[in-house]
Amino acid sequence: MGFEFLKKIAVMVLLWFDTDYQAAELKTEGPAAERFNWVRVLPFIGMHLACLTVFLVGWSWFAVLFALGMYLIRMFAITAFYHRYFSHRSFKSSRVLQFFFALLGCSAVQRGPLWWAAHHRHHHAYSDTERDAHSPTTRGFWWSHMFWFTCDANFPTQYKRVKDFAKFPELVFLNRYDILVPFLLAVGILALGKGLEVWAPGLGVTGWQLLVWGFVISTVVLFHATFTINSLAHVIGSRRFETKDDSRNNWWLALLTLGEGWHNNHHRYPASVRQGFRWWEIDVTYYVLRLMAVVGLIWDLRPVPERILQEASAAGKQPAPA
Repeated sequence: MGFEFLKKIAVMVLLWFDTDYQAAELKTEGPAAERFNWVRVLPFIGMHLACLTVFLVGWSWFAVLFALGMYLIRMFAITAFYHRYFSHRSFKSSRVLQFFFALLGCSAVQRGPLWWAAHHRHHHAYSDTERDAHSPTTRGFWWSHMFWFTCDANFPTQYKRVKDFAKFPELVFLNRYDILVPFLLAVGILALGKGLEVWAPGLGVTGWQLLVWGFVISTVVLFHATFTINSLAHVIGSRRFETKDDSRNNWWLALLTLGEGWHNNHHRYPASVRQGFRWWEIDVTYYVLRLMAVVGLIWDLRPVPERILQEASAAGKQPAPA
């Protein structure tokens, strides 16, 4: 029994580095599959604890602004590509650009693009039902916010749901070894901070300070900002469309996530590249994607059909921004 226990622990540790290693053998059904897997999520716990080191490294304006920049860049990679591109195919792009943004998305430490897209497609298929992996209405806030991915049930990548992108070996590689990118990013940020200590001492930044702010704190804030769409955007806000789920539009979540807070709009027509359907519904991700389309980086942006826009008008459901 002792050997089997140690073997199981070893497998959990190996899954940190290779997410497909014996992943098919994990139990994904039943109460045991939904228990918190302490060993596998130790890196996630460690990231949160590492935030406390800010009291050791201090702060500087450069480190704080660098952290904000890392948050915004990686949030865009998640919202524009992990979500609107890989999950919903709301626009088209080149193989080179899709790989670049998959790489950038991996740096957000939210697993690989295929795992992310597969679970999101599953969410739309069964939104707010018992089969939804992270519904706050059926499982509560904390489960929908983060506990859903800390168990074995939702760990393996459902490759059958992302056959369209699983045909690209470079995406499968990133998905399988998703820890590689954040590790290299952390090393790069530390090296940059060490360099700035010498090249620009007036900034008052150190290598460890830049690592803590630019990678650790920025990533943890990014975690929870992204998770609010699962946990809060189905609970707090207004409903323009009578969808089959409990999705809501929430302006402050939209600001926090560069446009993802217009969640009721999104659930009414998930294929749209635009989630803020009205002019006053700020959708920063969409604005950047429009600019990318202008210069030819992406194309065939899928608009909101006029019939969908007219639904709210016909029902008299055009609430002013809160």
